Amino acid sequence: MSGVGCQVPGRQQVVSARNKMVTDLHDVHVGLTGVGSWATMAIRSYRDLKVWQTGVDLVVLCYRITEDFPSSERYDLVRQIRRAAVSIPSNIAEGHGSDHLGDYLRYLSIANGSLMELETQLWISHRLGFVDNDRLEGFERSSGPLGRMLAGLTRRLKERRNLTPGT
Repeated sequence: MSGVGCQVPGRQQVVSARNKMVTDLHDVHVGLTGVGSWATMAIRSYRDLKVWQTGVDLVVLCYRITEDFPSSERYDLVRQIRRAAVSIPSNIAEGHGSDHLGDYLRYLSIANGSLMELETQLWISHRLGFVDNDRLEGFERSSGPLGRMLAGLTRRLKERRNLTPGT
């Protein structure tokens, strides 16, 4: 079937457009983190994304929080919390490596859903007496900014998608 009036970009064009979009996101990260020097760094990998770095920090925090859970929860709530936590930066990385902007947005949506799941599991753990107020507040100090970064990145990519036809 002929694609009259319709141009499908090649793989290189899609990858180039995605890299430009990600590079242009410095202001999103700077605005959310207040780190001016970060704006001069080029994004060469998902590991350069502040949102991914914050997600990894949250994983470490969740592993530390769950170390003190009762052994009876080792294969239930602890496993769920750790899997949800690991899912967040993993989906950010997988989306960043995608060739299609729509896929990237879908992975960011999954990461955000995992963050909501993780917050729910930590609140349940708190209600059950496994997590004290200090640890829950420490978790929330990390999860809140991460949620805002995910929302900002998603919003910016959607704006770019609307400006860049064929992505």
